[in-house]
Amino acid sequence: MVLDCGATNVRAMAVDENGCILASHSLPNNTEADPNFPSGLVWNPDSIWKKLSECTKIITAFPGISVRGITVTTFGVDGALVKEDGEILYPPISWACNRTVPTVDHLHLHIDPGIIYQLSGLQPFHYNTIFKLLWLKENQPELLADSAHFLFMPSIFLHKLSGKLVTDVTMAGTSMLTDFSKRSVSDLIFSVLGLSPTLFPELVEAGTNIGPLLPAAAVELGLEAGIPVISAGHDTQFAILGSGTGIQQPVLSSGTWEILMARTPVDTYHLPSGKTGITTELDAVPGLLNPGMQWVASGVLEWVARLFYPVNEAGKADYELMISEAEAIKPGSNGLKFIPELFEGGVIPKKGTLTGLRHDTVRAQVYRSAIEALSCYLRHGLESLEKAGDFKAKSVICVGGGSKNRLWNQVRADILGIPVETFDLTETTVIGAAFSAMPAAGMAVSLEEALSRIRKTGTVYLPGVNHSYYNDYYKSYRKHFKN
Repeated sequence: MVLDCGATNVRAMAVDENGCILASHSLPNNTEADPNFPSGLVWNPDSIWKKLSECTKIITAFPGISVRGITVTTFGVDGALVKEDGEILYPPISWACNRTVPTVDHLHLHIDPGIIYQLSGLQPFHYNTIFKLLWLKENQPELLADSAHFLFMPSIFLHKLSGKLVTDVTMAGTSMLTDFSKRSVSDLIFSVLGLSPTLFPELVEAGTNIGPLLPAAAVELGLEAGIPVISAGHDTQFAILGSGTGIQQPVLSSGTWEILMARTPVDTYHLPSGKTGITTELDAVPGLLNPGMQWVASGVLEWVARLFYPVNEAGKADYELMISEAEAIKPGSNGLKFIPELFEGGVIPKKGTLTGLRHDTVRAQVYRSAIEALSCYLRHGLESLEKAGDFKAKSVICVGGGSKNRLWNQVRADILGIPVETFDLTETTVIGAAFSAMPAAGMAVSLEEALSRIRKTGTVYLPGVNHSYYNDYYKSYRKHFKN
């Protein structure tokens, strides 16, 4: 049983030994206003737990469902200060809350941010755990004094399940408080912030048997007490794992944002300059890292759709119309270009530029030029990852909603000059978390044996007749990137 807490939905899913989802149920999730801070946004763990319990109870009522283990995966960085018994002292501050934006500028008062990047490998996004702890230290110091630990979101629910206080390694890797080369907390970073490294309880790897399911939790979930409670962690790492990708195989998760990552051995990784935009997270498997880059993607295309295209009968943009119109436009969109700052999202999004507009410009040119610019951004990101990881990609695997767009996939392949592979796999995060837990649940001999059961079908997009044109197009476009 995988409990999956996302930003918009919480879900429970029963997954069999072959990665087939036997049953699932979801309920909406949302942040709540922080009663202690105007305009602040927090998560309500008790409310989320009730929803997870309700989802699980519905699934366990299905005939033939016999649960042999349970695990938890959530979004990264967020968590809460707790007492030794797990009592939450302040609700988890959401990654969507902007209260920590000014706190980013306070970091240099404690340590050179460049040193933290060299240790943690993470870019200083305002929502990183380090800035939440700095904010609490500056605004609620008494809470830090009263706290025993900081629990990330999965660990809050692992505690409810097992009564144990642990830290998932993949979650710690999103905090800016770890040393990625040692796969552990950084004593230096904790000490300069005036915090104890024991603020993070015992670090555990994905697939660790935390302990038996407590009787009280079993009643709430409709499960049998005593089944193994198994660690998972950050959803991004398990989405990569669940896609069945190998070492040095780049994976593009394409949605409102695109995240390009590769599973890279730590001993061959060369941390690049922080100016490249690369951030480095800890893979679900020891010895591997997940260097990656991210940018706003489908969010831009949705903006184009809102401006230029009518909605269909279902109230959604008619993407088939958009794609078919753009397919009739020649490569280069008749000189129309998006300049990449538009894709660099954040609390204050960058101002983008659209050049080459003429009196005869049509909407399909705008749509195609956005796809071409995003594909150039992808090649730029891939070249940065190849340099950092000392490898040369033979293909890129694309998953997520953006992988369904045939024109975008073909333009990606033409600009990259290598195949783009799309798979029919869905719910890769849940499948990755389930496979990681299966050895501890007695459902697989090893993680490798579990992953070997993944069966993938899909489409391969090869570089086509436009590759030569797009190769020159990218070279001229590259001047717009900072690095």
